[in-house]
Amino acid sequence: MAIGRWTEHPVTSSSDPIHGEHMDAGPIKVERLGRVTRITMDRQARRNALDRAAQSALSDALDAFAADDEQWVAILTGAGDAAFSAGFDLKTPPPKGRDDLLPGGFGGLTARFDMDKPIIAAVNGLAFGGGFEMALACDIIVAAEHASFALPEVKVGMAALGGGVLRLSRQIPYHRAMGLILTGKPVSAIEAREMGFVTDVAPASELADRAMRWAQDIVAAAPLAVRASKRVALDCAALPLEDAERRQWSLPATRILAGSEDGSEGPRAFVEKRAPIWKGC
Repeated sequence: MAIGRWTEHPVTSSSDPIHGEHMDAGPIKVERLGRVTRITMDRQARRNALDRAAQSALSDALDAFAADDEQWVAILTGAGDAAFSAGFDLKTPPPKGRDDLLPGGFGGLTARFDMDKPIIAAVNGLAFGGGFEMALACDIIVAAEHASFALPEVKVGMAALGGGVLRLSRQIPYHRAMGLILTGKPVSAIEAREMGFVTDVAPASELADRAMRWAQDIVAAAPLAVRASKRVALDCAALPLEDAERRQWSLPATRILAGSEDGSEGPRAFVEKRAPIWKGC
């Protein structure tokens, strides 16, 4: 990919009283459904592969989600039932180095290490290359039964440097990861769940509802506690257990949680035998 400026895509919005607020940024569709933001990659003619413009639009959508205090969980999916995303659109020049990518990595997601809010990947078909890397960068992966996953970069003279090699070799046993990384072979959703990088598998007709069910289960929990838990998992994973135990208490997210209204509301609601009312503060 030639180094250059990323094109900005203004987002327009409209309101739908039944389904929530909808936003359209060309190849990226955004719906706000209560506390849940659903982001859909919509380039079906290209199997939802992302060129530079589409990546920029996705990054903008993720920026908006991260900045919106009313939105607690995101679901990332692809349009149609054939592909979540085929990754980088090879009709455009591939990146030659890290500087060719957005600051947040492929799609503005794979190197977005400051995202405390949880993101669910609803994988509705093939997730290859950068598509697989985006799914791995999410916190929960819900896959349709017909979904498949692969890092085929080695077959086209490239390497999965959008986090694919790094995340997969950390998230599942090394030798199983290398079997996928070094061959580019695809695996089914069922195999992926057995390997451990897919959380849940659903019939294609139930995928959207299953992903939303996961999102609503997260929304039912205290948002600051959810974010602190994610931060601890990310920031302390590589530390020895004794160091991690100490480190977790000093993280900004856990300090915010300790001094929050929600931190007092949870125990109080338990004692009063009622549902807690989370404020996210």
